[in-house]
Amino acid sequence: MKLIVAFIKPERLTPVKQALYEAEIYNMSVTNVVGSGRQRGFAETYRGVQQEVNLLKKVRLEIGVNDEFVEPAKQAIVKGARTGAIGDGVIFVLPVEQAMRIRTGEEGGAAMG
Repeated sequence: MKLIVAFIKPERLTPVKQALYEAEIYNMSVTNVVGSGRQRGFAETYRGVQQEVNLLKKVRLEIGVNDEFVEPAKQAIVKGARTGAIGDGVIFVLPVEQAMRIRTGEEGGAAMG
């Protein structure tokens, strides 16, 4: 079992969800976050004052999957999120030691669905 954590551009969320649904991956958690990566932000002028924006808006996806769904999930995220521009995002794959579905008490891979 793995936990896939992906940070993507907010405007790419719908295409990523559609690609995940096509790969038959429906379980996900989505959070709006701010952060900085290689983009390092940008400078803008607001009411005549120069401001540096270091933290950019991103979307964090968390997807728990069984091992056989790791590659399809990664490929679906890349398919939906890639624009070819800097700031497209990043994907992390983390091991999951245990999982339990609260409603049924199922554990392990069965709890992931």
